[in-house]
Formats: sequence, C-alpha cells, structure tokens
Amino acid sequence: MKKSGKDIWRGLQPAAVAALSTRDYRAPALAKRLAGGGVEAGQIVSANRRSLVAIWIPGVEIFARAIHVQRQRGLFGELARRDEGVLGSLKFWPKQWATARMFANTAKGFHVHPPFVPEGEDPAKWLRRRLSGRANVASNYEAEQWDVMFFVQGRVEMILRDVREGFRSRIMHFFIDGDNHRGPNNVAVVIPPGVAHAVRVEGSEDAIMVYGTSTNFEPAFEGRIASDVESALLPESWRSFLAE
Repeated sequence: MKKSGKDIWRGLQPAAVAALSTRDYRAPALAKRLAGGGVEAGQIVSANRRSLVAIWIPGVEIFARAIHVQRQRGLFGELARRDEGVLGSLKFWPKQWATARMFANTAKGFHVHPPFVPEGEDPAKWLRRRLSGRANVASNYEAEQWDVMFFVQGRVEMILRDVREGFRSRIMHFFIDGDNHRGPNNVAVVIPPGVAHAVRVEGSEDAIMVYGTSTNFEPAFEGRIASDVESALLPESWRSFLAE
C-alpha cells in the first residue's frame, strides 16, 4: 500500500481532495514545544538545560519531587529541605505557606507580582544585573514576592510569560501532575516577580496546590493580566432579570 502522495486519496471526490490536509506527526524540538503547545514537566527536568537556554525564563526553576508510595496507607512527598537543593541554592525559604483547591475545568491567571527596583535605578538594567548573578538576589526577598508551588492532587497546565522591563517575552508552557499521579511530572516550580503565570486544571479531577511566598500576603503585589477566566459571570438572562 502506498502511504504518501495524492494517489491514495483517489477514492475521494475531487472537492474533498482539494480541501484535504494531513497532520505532521514529527515531534518538534523540546525547546520549540516548551515555548509553544507545551511539554510534560518531567521532560524539562530530564533535559540538558543548555539546550533550552534560548527560551528559558531567567529566574524560573523547575525541579523534581520524589513521591513515595506507602502501601496500604497512601503517599509521602517531600517538597524541599531548607538548606539543600534548588531552594537552598537560591537561599529562598517562604515566609508564608498556603493551599488552594481548584475545581475541575477552572483556571487561575494570569497573575504577576512586581519586581523590586530601587529608587533611581533603571528597571531594565537593574533586573538584568540581578539575574546575571552580579547582585544578591536573596537580599530582595523581603521587598518582592517570589513563589514556589507544587500540586498534591490532580493534573494541571501551567503557562509562564516574562513581562519584565528589558527582557524578551519568553513563554514556558508545561504540564504538572499532583502527588496522587506518581511519576516524572511531580515537580515544583519557582516563579520570580515579573513573570506572569496561569494554571488550568486538566481532566475531571480537582487540583490541590501548595505554594509558598517570600513575603506575607500583600494586596499591592497581586497583579492580574487577562484574568477574565476567573470571573464566573451569571447567564445573560439572569443579569437582565436582576437589572430590571
């Protein structure tokens, strides 16, 4: 059987052949998928970071979490140890911890927190200098909100976009599994201020997120961009009736 070319479609009407298209099943490079339609979080963790440098958002960290099955009892998962691993190297230990339950078929975002820029400093130059390692990032944790988050239940889609002054608008798009879906997609994500982030629940299962922040809750730090998805509007007929 010939597997390519128009000849295999001879049994269709000419109009159908003219309108025909086929899908390209060749997988694009990981970097292209990460910046586009999305990849499994485990693929990011196992990849050579240097191969993703062109699309990696500065300051973002994604690291694996080990989930241990406790037979007949449940699961045990560890986030991090204060002075070890990624959070230890960043000297980032949250001041506040919180949890959020997201119902199936719901989403949050985009949320963004303002990066700290000292008075008199050029924002673009200051931020680039900080993230190039020529400044002490840890010294500003009190002045701006960094997030670290992971999921203990469900499956989610996460999208990050860099909106900091002087930075290219890189996008990272990936899928995370909660602890109850043990596997390579059990990861934690560190999100610096100035990086817009959104989360959408996949499937029919609620998602439970645990997240830590470098500051206590500060309403002034809670920015929203294109967040209409969070609004559960009443039906038009209801709104019309209530407005009478």
